[in-house]
Formats: sequence, C-alpha cells, structure tokens
Amino acid sequence: MCAVLEVQGLTRPGIEPFSLRLEAGECVSLGGPSGAGKTLLLRAVADLDPSHGAVSLDGVSREAMPAPEWRRRVCYLAPEAGWWADGVAAHFPDRDGAGALLPALGLAVAALEWQVARLSTGERQRLALARLLLVEPRVMLLDEPTSGLDPDTTAMVEGVLRQRLGDGVAIVLVTHAAAQARRLARRHFRIEAGRVREAGP
Repeated sequence: MCAVLEVQGLTRPGIEPFSLRLEAGECVSLGGPSGAGKTLLLRAVADLDPSHGAVSLDGVSREAMPAPEWRRRVCYLAPEAGWWADGVAAHFPDRDGAGALLPALGLAVAALEWQVARLSTGERQRLALARLLLVEPRVMLLDEPTSGLDPDTTAMVEGVLRQRLGDGVAIVLVTHAAAQARRLARRHFRIEAGRVREAGP
C-alpha cells in the first residue's frame, strides 16, 4: 500500500539526509534541543524552503504538484502563525465551519469577532490550528502546537488531533513534552545538530 507521505533523502542546509514513510492515521513525534533543526525539517517537507530529495504524497511527487496545492495538502503550523488582518474573522472564510470547530478547541464562537491584538498566546495557537484544520490537509506538520496551553486545554487539542488521525490524516508532531509524544505518536524521532534518528518512546 502506498504511504500517505514518503520522504527519501531530504536535505537542506542544516539538515542531513532524512527519510520517512508515514501511513494514513499515523502520528510520529520529533524531539530534540532548541536549534537542532526541527523547524527547518518541517519547513523543508512543506516546501517552504529550498531542499533536495524525493518527497511524495499518496504516490504523487511534490514536483508534479503546484506548490500552493502541496502546501494546502501538506500543511505546516508554525509556533507563531502569521496574521494578515486586524480581526480574527478575516482569517476564517468558512465561518460556519469555524464556529463548529472552535468549541472543541476550548474557544468561544465569539472569538471570531475579536481583534487579533487582544489574543493570548494560547488563543493564537488554537485559532491558527483551527485555520489549518479547516483546510482539511492530508498531512499536518505541527510545530509545538500546545506549547502555550494549560493541561486541560492541551487535552482538548489532543482530542481533536486524535479525531483527525482517526479520519486518516497523518501528523508529524514537534514537541518537547515526552508524555505528549507517547500519547499521540506511534514512532518517535530525535534530531540533534541536523541529524535525525529514530528513538524510543
């Protein structure tokens, strides 16, 4: 059976050649010290920075797909997402979909009417995750998506991620929390000085 995401010999400045085969509904974790290259690796897979190597989605090469389409289907969530308008609502064209999703992330539907400037770090993280989820990507590359959240809210976010895994979405999760990696991921990787190796849970 074809992997959802297949990475073969992917490399870029700061990252040694890396390979990964990710199945539908599978989550793998990526840990390592700050500055080791976790974000660089995710950005390379998402085609946000130049890289070399073979990357495919459902058997289709990244080079055979327009870049915007690839980035919609293989979505990267940065630790601090960008905001291009003052109001939250402008970032959610599908207001009905957003309204249905936000409570599951511990956010009031009224958050759509807020100004971005009033958002806490945790609210920004969850709203950025909601934006990504509404695109319905095939693969989610999540860069510390719960780093600013309390345990109860983290549990809510993890519940939503488990639902997406159950729907067949594949996830690469960067996290410094070993317990979170064990809760969500089947396999665990660690990166140090740009070198990736598979690690124990």
